[in-house]
Amino acid sequence: MDGTTGRWESVKMSAPGGKTILTVSRALDVLSFFGRHTGRTLGVTEISKELGLSKAVVHRILTTLVEKGYISLDLETRRYSLGVEVLMLGLSYLDRVDVRALALPVMRELVEETGETSTLSIRTGDTRIYLDQITPPTDVKMSVRLGHPYPLHAGSSSKAILAFMSEEEREHYLTRGPLDPWTPTTITDADALRDELAEIRRRGFARSLAERQAGAASIAAPVLDHRGLPVAAISICGPMERFESQMEEAAASVVRAARGLSVAFGFRDDGHDDITNP
Repeated sequence: MDGTTGRWESVKMSAPGGKTILTVSRALDVLSFFGRHTGRTLGVTEISKELGLSKAVVHRILTTLVEKGYISLDLETRRYSLGVEVLMLGLSYLDRVDVRALALPVMRELVEETGETSTLSIRTGDTRIYLDQITPPTDVKMSVRLGHPYPLHAGSSSKAILAFMSEEEREHYLTRGPLDPWTPTTITDADALRDELAEIRRRGFARSLAERQAGAASIAAPVLDHRGLPVAAISICGPMERFESQMEEAAASVVRAARGLSVAFGFRDDGHDDITNP
């Protein structure tokens, strides 16, 4: 037992009835309330009413959190906001999040549920690549080429990523040059693609019927980070003659999967364009 652990254990031992643990729990409740609150600042009265704690208790908790850098105090308004230590914790967490490791069990569930191939894609500059795939145990199935770059305008995974990029980056891609056709159904008109991307943002997922590969159909949804920007795209794809009639049903499963992964990257539904129910 090191010195820090020893001090913590002694404090717990000297706090009858678990009062120290209760104090920690209340402090975490306060921090969580800041995280859920849509405004930038909070006052003691607001926190007290919401959490059912006395103003004195809230004030003591806030004073400690301010001292430790987890909460900031505006001396003029006497209102509180999240501090830099919270940001450091969040960034540390995100640095340790492995999208592939998180996605694999979700992809397996999608394959079991739909009987089709599930893929995971990430953006690489103006292209995207398949990072991983899980195929079903059937003779006829889709299989993708891992690590090969594909354009951001062709296919459901590409469009799911492109649709949720920042407007500046999206426009840069749409205006930097011709949108090359990969198949006869690839959208190559920039204005038509803008309309398609807006619809993808509205409904939260992208469709493709042979837009990147002839005979293939797919549904994809973006995995979003805390800024609402795409970390990856998860998809279900299959032979068009078999999968086309199942796409709408599969969309609900893909959106749920993407939403769950997005939460792990800090995404929150704040009322803007985001992952929605199909």
